Amino acid sequence: MEKRVKNKTKRRLKFLVCTILLLVSALVVSVYKDLMQVLRNKNEISLLTEQYNSLLHDEESLQSEITKLQDSDYVARYAREKWLYTLPDEIIIKLPDNKE
Repeated sequence: MEKRVKNKTKRRLKFLVCTILLLVSALVVSVYKDLMQVLRNKNEISLLTEQYNSLLHDEESLQSEITKLQDSDYVARYAREKWLYTLPDEIIIKLPDNKE
């Protein structure tokens, strides 16, 4: 009779240990997956922050360009430099770049 009780107790203990090991391993896997997702999200946040800062810089330069293009003197000078437009009786002399 005692041997039966010991065998039942051992079986219950083995079953309980296996169940606990399965639950702990499932929890470890779940925590690992969540941790990896958190790390991926942090990397993505840093990349998106860099892109955001770059876009803010681009926006500032575009706003500056918009402000400048509202000035007719700037537009006239820009057109003369960029597209070689001239005023009447004006001659364009293009000099080579001296890059060494």
